[in-house]
Amino acid sequence: MGQISRRDFLKRTGVTVAGLTVASMAGVNMKPVQAQVTRIKLEVRKGKQVPSVCPYCAVGCGMLITESAGKIINIEGNPDSPVNLGALCPKGAAAYQMVDNQERQTKVLYRAPYSDKWEEKPLDWAMQRVAEKVKETRDKYFIETVDGKTVNTNPAIASLGGSTMENEWNYIHQKLMRSLGIVYMENQARI
Repeated sequence: MGQISRRDFLKRTGVTVAGLTVASMAGVNMKPVQAQVTRIKLEVRKGKQVPSVCPYCAVGCGMLITESAGKIINIEGNPDSPVNLGALCPKGAAAYQMVDNQERQTKVLYRAPYSDKWEEKPLDWAMQRVAEKVKETRDKYFIETVDGKTVNTNPAIASLGGSTMENEWNYIHQKLMRSLGIVYMENQARI
């Protein structure tokens, strides 16, 4: 770092003082600020509040779920939670959209190979189709042994778990994937 001349020092100091003077005259508050969570009270949110935990990752942020007449009407951060003090990340803040979102797909759509249109299918048909394709792929690509050693792997299938899976589901999911020989596994909560 080079030496600063007296002239440059005075110029920089003068510009700084002028800037602060203009800012204070313009009504800009120069006091340090502290981020805080404010609780918004709306009339719409009347109902029973139930504390819960955000399902999206392993952090475990506290949420308050408000229900009225058996329907969830709001989800927000819980200010009493020592984990997040009421703040939520973008995924947690959008949790209400899991409950009430007109854009959310609620029907099974299927597009046949080489087709240019989507068809509605029953959920049972879709579950059966997925099971058939997994079995077909496992049977075709399963490797039982390599060089006389048992490996029981299937490099043709990968698993990307969802961030809403809790520990119990992750445990069962991992057991299922390993029983299929799948070695490429990841969980979206880390991404």
